[in-house]
Amino acid sequence: MGGEDKKAVDASQVRVMASAWDGQPGDKSQQGAVQAADAKPGTVAKVSKPRIDCVDGCRFALVMPIVIAHFARFGTKNKTLLKLLTQENVLVGGFFVISGYVSGYVSTKLGQRSAEEKKLAKPELFFWQRVMAYYPLHFIVSTIFAPMFIQVERWYNTPWTTTAFRAFLNYSLLQAWFPKEAEIWNQPTWFLSALTFSNLMMPTMVLPRVAELSKGGLKKLFYALTAVSLLQKVAYSETSRFHSRAVLAKPMYPLLWNLTRFHPFSALMEMTMGIVAARDVMLDGEEDKKKKRMNPIWLFLASYASLGLRLTQFDFNDAIIRGTLFVPLFTKFLTAMHRDALSESPAAITRFFGSKLMSSLGALAFPMFILHGPIGQVFYKKSIAKRLWGKAMPTSFFPIYLMIVLAASHLMNETFVKSKKVQALSARLAQFLADRTEGALQDRD
Repeated sequence: MGGEDKKAVDASQVRVMASAWDGQPGDKSQQGAVQAADAKPGTVAKVSKPRIDCVDGCRFALVMPIVIAHFARFGTKNKTLLKLLTQENVLVGGFFVISGYVSGYVSTKLGQRSAEEKKLAKPELFFWQRVMAYYPLHFIVSTIFAPMFIQVERWYNTPWTTTAFRAFLNYSLLQAWFPKEAEIWNQPTWFLSALTFSNLMMPTMVLPRVAELSKGGLKKLFYALTAVSLLQKVAYSETSRFHSRAVLAKPMYPLLWNLTRFHPFSALMEMTMGIVAARDVMLDGEEDKKKKRMNPIWLFLASYASLGLRLTQFDFNDAIIRGTLFVPLFTKFLTAMHRDALSESPAAITRFFGSKLMSSLGALAFPMFILHGPIGQVFYKKSIAKRLWGKAMPTSFFPIYLMIVLAASHLMNETFVKSKKVQALSARLAQFLADRTEGALQDRD
């Protein structure tokens, strides 16, 4: 290995953490370091991929405002603040991009236009490993809170057939395909439904094809995905309205809105954009590495500043902001931070997101995303809170609610998500399901 290459890898000392959102149970393939091949003269050392903690740290910057947004109306009565804080449908696009970024990074080859053959050799196993990385927590939380979900439906005289259908959609992660039922039970888990479809497409239709593209091809694909994603959002806006609706007002066409923000095909496009972004960095040559780097902080600030348009005359709806500004800018931020992390002197924002604190908080993003909805229902859903507390909790309770979510997420992360027994069971179940579905994702007799 050349001196410059070794210096670059040694200087990085950063890592990518394939967390519960997009990693594999027990996957240790991306440990990152320089490994000596043989002690023979002329042998070239093998460089494995540097790990980039800063990407995982970004998850908390996405999940915290989403947690706040879902119950913000119980935390403040200020309409201006509510208008700014209730943009969870914009921010969630960043999670799909990060999921694609990590998947592309760990499943394709560094510096080569090809995928990791060993990782994709068994596409069914690849798919089930990813599903089993997040399904156990979804299953256990759904089961713990199922009595509450079902009781609420009994209070509203919901037919048992409807309740059974919703339970089926929840446990099978199919709710994102049904716009009328997308927000059943634990509403934020529609994300997992859309993510599952995207993961199904990864090992055969997406990762191998994107990995073969040159830098020029990647750029064209990124623009094309952005355009197609935006086309659907413009279509919705033309039917409904281009500007955001009044604070707490219902959408004009709720089912069309649900199709716009929840549909698995839209999630697939944003996840593929993340893969494209990761590949662009992975194909950097020596000339690319010598180019002057932009400080990632400007792209980070620009992406989040797009949320501020809600307070101006350019208060476009969430779909337009997400497709035209936030997702493209946030994606560019990830690539800029990735390149910066590989430099000898990373910028302050890169060091901040890669710090132990942000990595630890980033690890809480998944349990926070799953838990905050049911916990919020206990305190704020009218039919539940009135029976438990006499009324929904006051605005002064909102910081306590956030602390409860953080504490419960930490507890669940330490005792369940990181449990070796749970990980081992997930791995065995993934293998079992892969064996039973072998050949389903392959063109063979």
